[in-house]
Amino acid sequence: MSGHLVISDLAPVIGDGTHPAKAVVGEHVAVEATIWRAGHEAVAAEVVLSPVHEDAEAPPRPARRGSGRTVTVPMELVVPGLDRWQAHIVPEHEGPWTFQVVAWSDPWATWRRAIDAKTAARVPLPLLANDLETGARLLERLATVVDDAHPVAAAALLRNAELPLAERLRAATGRRIAELVAAHPLRDLVTRSRVHHVHADRPRALFGSWYEMFPRSTGGTDPAGRPVHGTFATAAADLPRIAAMGFDVVYLPPIHPIGHTGRKGRNNTLSAGPDDVGSPWAIGAAEGGHDAVHPALGTLADFDALVTAARRHGLEIALDLALQCSPDHPWTREHPEWFTRQPDGTIAHAENPPKRYEDIYPLNFEGDPEGLYAEVLRVVRFWMDRGVRIFRVDNPHTKPLAFWSRLIREVRAADPDVLFLAEAFTRPAILKGLAAGGFTQSYTYFTWRTSKEELTSYALELAGDADFLRPNLFVNTPDILPVGLQSGEPAMFALRAALAATLSPTWGVYSGYELYEHRPLRAGGEEYLDSEKYELRPRDHVAAEAAGRSLAPWLTLLNQIRRARPALRQLRRITFLDVDHDALLAYVKTDRATGDAVLCVVTLDPHEVAEGTVHGIPEALGAAPGATLLLRDEVDGEVALFGDTARVRIDPGRSVARVLVRAES
Repeated sequence: MSGHLVISDLAPVIGDGTHPAKAVVGEHVAVEATIWRAGHEAVAAEVVLSPVHEDAEAPPRPARRGSGRTVTVPMELVVPGLDRWQAHIVPEHEGPWTFQVVAWSDPWATWRRAIDAKTAARVPLPLLANDLETGARLLERLATVVDDAHPVAAAALLRNAELPLAERLRAATGRRIAELVAAHPLRDLVTRSRVHHVHADRPRALFGSWYEMFPRSTGGTDPAGRPVHGTFATAAADLPRIAAMGFDVVYLPPIHPIGHTGRKGRNNTLSAGPDDVGSPWAIGAAEGGHDAVHPALGTLADFDALVTAARRHGLEIALDLALQCSPDHPWTREHPEWFTRQPDGTIAHAENPPKRYEDIYPLNFEGDPEGLYAEVLRVVRFWMDRGVRIFRVDNPHTKPLAFWSRLIREVRAADPDVLFLAEAFTRPAILKGLAAGGFTQSYTYFTWRTSKEELTSYALELAGDADFLRPNLFVNTPDILPVGLQSGEPAMFALRAALAATLSPTWGVYSGYELYEHRPLRAGGEEYLDSEKYELRPRDHVAAEAAGRSLAPWLTLLNQIRRARPALRQLRRITFLDVDHDALLAYVKTDRATGDAVLCVVTLDPHEVAEGTVHGIPEALGAAPGATLLLRDEVDGEVALFGDTARVRIDPGRSVARVLVRAES
């Protein structure tokens, strides 16, 4: 390396490069670098994308699509004043890839720039003798690497002093030589960056609609109106309804045996009655632990049947991975070293002072780290063998990051299609650290972002973090009933769903959302009254839809639109437009691969009609500024003309959002 040429500030590089950047198969990922050299000579660069080949001693991976070939992509100077270069790489299959930036001094581009400038300035021919000879020598150099007669012929013309200047330059500056040089660039001072890593997941890692349900609540009621404990079979019977709404993933809270010691009663009371079912997160009883199923739900064979039924309906089952135990878990007897002992010799319960969880023991990852790691890996693979390829991880921020990074790396080394969602409602540094450390997706702060300014800044932050953090925007969870939903207004439920479904390629709802469940345990809190975490909550969706008291049609339409529009299936490219109304949020999402562009205008006011002027629509949608576009609303099919400034009116009594695309697309 001569030191004449510098490559710096590469992206995507996560932290110090220890962890790979994220992508999905077929995604266009921008690689950027600052590249410059001493002097005035031209510079060129490319990105080399290569698959990481199999380790001969590693377990075989599933068959992949694509050739697994190394691909070279030319870089373009996108910010000349800052010497910022960019190219887009597209991984062809799942698994690990490497990329490297290669830059060089470009003698041919330097020569072309000089000769073009001098001929334009009418420099006398005698003063161009050295320039013409330099060009001839570069063409001869090109001739040594291409099987083509044009370079030698062009060099001869440059040296023919009997011809006028224009004729001597004709071949050297013509199309054929330009094509040859582009395919076989002449390179001096070749400089290479460090090799960096990117991991390509399957597309579900980036795009999908999630539906959370408790199988135990699907049993309906008996003739006296009392809830009946559901089973895997009754949960399977509910899958067609979920699939019909356009969801892709059905997430199940823990399905394992529930402990009796310290069992919680309704609404998290400390004393449970004989009919109280307890919290699914208090895992473990005499019937088994993390590799067993609750007897009231059925058998492992019944669970297998549920997974199979889900596949028939185009759904995937995501399973909760909660690394904690009830006092009755077999691990408490077989591996006491995996728990923290208090001074009096008892095992410490989980705490979040002043809260205390009497039905849960947290694990101690320091007592026997290798033994505990091996057991958790065994449990994960146990469920993988039963068809589970997505795990939602409960409270990962209370366990060591190194543990998760190792586990996720080892799992996907053999099974790159397995995905992990981090439920980490915690400080930003920890949330982002878990994402960078390997988690496929992350819960976010979306539920607490409500104003126009908050939503704008947070969506831009998420797009900017797309190289390592993929958000899953859940509108609610069993733990979180956002204050804004506690009025029960259907329009508020609708607009929050519209925001989640269009701001992020992955979003989710917890069952009951479509029925506008909204009663809090106490004013100002976020816990549900009669929380499903502690009791059965059967729901009559058929009756609700018949009575017109269901959000299911709106959720269905949102998911249909998302599947139809590639722009809504990507995270990286979002632009917010100026609109002169505080309750209107306007943004455009674009997809680089297809050119698809979608304009979303969502009201943040569930009560009043909002009308405002949106600016810059044509340019944001890829047209010339000032153009007039014919746009179709994917919500109601209405078609209208939109110019550089356009009035948009949203009546939440009719619809909370407009999703606009070019009418011909």
